[in-house]
Amino acid sequence: MSDEHLPPRILAIHAHPDDVEIQCAGTLALLKEQGCQITIATMTAGDCGSAEMGPEEIARVRRGEAQAAADLLGADYMCLEFRDFCIIIDHEGRRKTTEAVRRARPDIVLTAPPVDYMSDHEMTSRLVRDACFMAPAPNYSTEQWDPAPPIDAIPHLYYTDSVEGIDWFGNDIPPDFIVDISRSIDLKQEMLACHASQRNWLLRQHGIDEYLESSRRWSAARGQQKGVAYGEGFRQHSGHPYPGDNRLWELLNS
Repeated sequence: MSDEHLPPRILAIHAHPDDVEIQCAGTLALLKEQGCQITIATMTAGDCGSAEMGPEEIARVRRGEAQAAADLLGADYMCLEFRDFCIIIDHEGRRKTTEAVRRARPDIVLTAPPVDYMSDHEMTSRLVRDACFMAPAPNYSTEQWDPAPPIDAIPHLYYTDSVEGIDWFGNDIPPDFIVDISRSIDLKQEMLACHASQRNWLLRQHGIDEYLESSRRWSAARGQQKGVAYGEGFRQHSGHPYPGDNRLWELLNS
């Protein structure tokens, strides 16, 4: 069977462990049902994600949680090993992110939105956008150990919702489309529950399982806009020279 008849390869790449689970794990579960090979990547290992553990200890914990969540889906996992609050747009950042795209060899990329509540998310969005553009360029060297070869073409690029679907000023950022994840919401929540270090911290702070409940509430809010129980919103990067046909929507609605 030629590659053009195989299910597309998917790369979901966001800033921190748990971001992918919160914003697009339901959609990834549906893509897995379609036979897609999925890679989940995080820019950092979440080294600032604890008030009790030091950066190296919490990073080890959070890498393990991210791997456990990926295992539930049957996905590959990789961490690019940026540091929390230190994701910046520079040559080294572009090289590392481009290398990750080349290693995953995706046809479709899901990543952080251009506008969100924190810099790590926004810098991830820009670096991934640039990496998708540069990954097919044969003369662009990532200067990494044992580099992967260039990919064949710029992949389809999609942005997840921002947190709570709003910009810096509290204004709504409407999605281009909403994926019905009603039948995959349970797996989405199971994947998110793997991130116990973050879930337990919020349990102590709020006294309720806010970590999972806020995810379910937001999925329900997006679903309501589509007239279904649960949904996840996306916007497509359609500017020159990125692909303009909506392959993700077509794949999930064929």
